[in-house]
Amino acid sequence: MTVPALRFQQVVKRYGAASVLQGVDLELQAGQCFGLVGVNGAGKTSLIKCLLDFCGLDGGAIEIFGRPHRDPAARVPLGFLPERFTPPYYLTGADFIRYLLTLQGLRYDADAVAAMLAALDLEPAALKRTVRQYSKGMTQKLGLAACLLSRKQLYILDEPMSGLDPKARALLKAQLRQLQQAGGTLFLTSHALADVDELCDRMAILHDGRIRFSGTPAECRERYGAGTLEQAFLACIA
Repeated sequence: MTVPALRFQQVVKRYGAASVLQGVDLELQAGQCFGLVGVNGAGKTSLIKCLLDFCGLDGGAIEIFGRPHRDPAARVPLGFLPERFTPPYYLTGADFIRYLLTLQGLRYDADAVAAMLAALDLEPAALKRTVRQYSKGMTQKLGLAACLLSRKQLYILDEPMSGLDPKARALLKAQLRQLQQAGGTLFLTSHALADVDELCDRMAILHDGRIRFSGTPAECRERYGAGTLEQAFLACIA
């Protein structure tokens, strides 16, 4: 039997008296692109924090490629980009990428870095500038470049399109498709349902801490008799 890349089993998370996650069940198979969608405050980022062991569970279990998520070795195959990505402002772009690669025991390959920057439409000259001089879009591209250069099996991307212009969004989508074609697995959150519809093999709608729908984007539209995923989403959470 194939071991899922990710498995959430009856995951419960509370902050004080507030129940943020209420028995979440999800499975993501290796090689899939999976989109998690929901309104602000639905629990998406909390679920990711639980996965990465940034906060403890109040119930349930999470497995990464069959291993308990709290085992540090289980998180070795993961690459992660948070929604609010804030690199140290005093580092240059090159220093930041070199630092993250060094932490993972990878060497800084100038050719690979240049190719990744070109793939994300970030000018090579940006590597020599400190991050404090970056725009929001440039900062996001730097984070994406560092994450994707880590060559992981599974990428956790929280709102990866945030701050990107239309050209950069199109280029990132091409990169994500290439990663998946090469056998990579993607778990992303997005408020842009058109992107989820375009990129994701499967998706789930998280609302009020519970999974309201899990399946393919086409199945979501069909279930709610909707012409677009946005319309289906609104019907689902109504």
